[in-house]
Amino acid sequence: MTELKTVVHDHIQAYSGRLKEIAAFIGAHPELGHEEKQASALLSSELESLGYRVERGVLGLATAFIAEYDSGTNGPTIGLLAEYDALPEIGHACGHHLICTMALGAASGLRAIADRTGGKIRVYGTPAEETKGAKVDMAASGLFDDCDIAIMAHPYHSYERSGSSLAIDALQFEYRGKAAHAAANPELGINALDAVIQLFNSVNALRQQTRSDARIHGIISQGGQAPNMIPDYAEARFYVRGATRSYTDELVRKVKACAEAAAIATGCSLNVSNYEYSYDELRTNAALSGAFTANLIASGIPEEQIVHGHDNGSLDLGNVSLRCPAAHPYIKVVDEPYQLHTIEFRDAAQTDRAYEAMVFGATMLAYTGCDVLTDASLLKRIREEFARR
Repeated sequence: MTELKTVVHDHIQAYSGRLKEIAAFIGAHPELGHEEKQASALLSSELESLGYRVERGVLGLATAFIAEYDSGTNGPTIGLLAEYDALPEIGHACGHHLICTMALGAASGLRAIADRTGGKIRVYGTPAEETKGAKVDMAASGLFDDCDIAIMAHPYHSYERSGSSLAIDALQFEYRGKAAHAAANPELGINALDAVIQLFNSVNALRQQTRSDARIHGIISQGGQAPNMIPDYAEARFYVRGATRSYTDELVRKVKACAEAAAIATGCSLNVSNYEYSYDELRTNAALSGAFTANLIASGIPEEQIVHGHDNGSLDLGNVSLRCPAAHPYIKVVDEPYQLHTIEFRDAAQTDRAYEAMVFGATMLAYTGCDVLTDASLLKRIREEFARR
C-alpha cells in the first residue's frame, strides 16, 4: 500500500464511527425521491464540516447538492455520487443509505490527501434515483462534463465488476372513450378498457420480434369504476428497456404504434406521455472499473469472488456515463443471496456487518480516486477509452 493510501485508510477508519451513525440514521428514516430533506441536509452539513464548499438546491432540485474541495493545484476532478432516496413502503431496500455514506467516507479520505495530490474532489448529491433521477438533469446540464471520473459503489450480496445496464423509457397511455350502461345500452359506449387490453395483446405479440435484451412490462393503472359501466377512461403504464438508447427508441416507436392501433380499433382517443425520466444505458469505463477491481484484490478479496456485472435494471448513472468516464461496481454487504428491493435485503443492510462493508466500500472508492489523482498513465487510459466510445 502506498503512503497516500495508508493516509486514506487511516482517516476513513478514524471516521468510521460517524459514517455508521449517519448510515443508521438515514436507514431508519427513509424518504422518497425528491423528498430526502433529512438525508440531504445531514450529508451536506457533514461535508461542510470536512472542508467542502456545498451548493444546495442544484438546478432548483430541493434535495440535490454538489460539494467540492478544490486543492488549488491543477489535477483531475474526482466525482463521487451519493444516492439517498428510499422505496415506497419498504424503505431502504436498495441500500441507498449505504451508497451515500460510501461516497461520504470516500470524500473524507480523499480530502486528507488532496492538498498533496492536487485536483478537485466533488460529491454529487443525486435525489430520486428510483424514479425521476436527478443525474438525468445534472448530466443534461453539463455538470459532469469537467469530471475526469464519476464513480459510486452499490451494496449487494456479492462483489461485482461494473458492467452495463438497460436504457429505459417510462410510458403512460391514456385512452378516453364514452361511458354507457353495460347492460341497458352498451351500443352507446366506447370502451377505453378494451383499448388497454388490445394494447397489451399487441405488445405481447411484439415480444416475439424483439431482441433478447428487450424488456417491455406494464400494468393497468386505471381500468374503470364498476363492471356495469362501460369505462370511458383507462390508463396503462409501461417500462420499455433495451441494451442501448438507439434500440430502446426503436422499441418505443413500436409500442406507441401498438397503442395507436388499439385506439383506432376501439374508437378511443389516445394520449401518450412519460411518467418518469428516461435513463440511458450504463457504459462502464473499463480502465476505471479495472482500477477499482485491482484495489479490491489488493485488499484481500479473491479475484474469483468478483463476478462480471450486468444489471437488467436501469440506472440514471447511464446518462452520466455518456458525459464522463463512469463506473458502478457492487460491494458485498450481506452474506445471504438476498435480492435488492426486498424486505430481507433492507433488514440485512441495516446491520453491523453491512455497516462494516460500507466502510470498506468507502475505502475502495477512495483508493480508486487516489489512483486517478496520482497515476498519469491510468488517467490517460481512462480518457482515451472514453474518447473512443
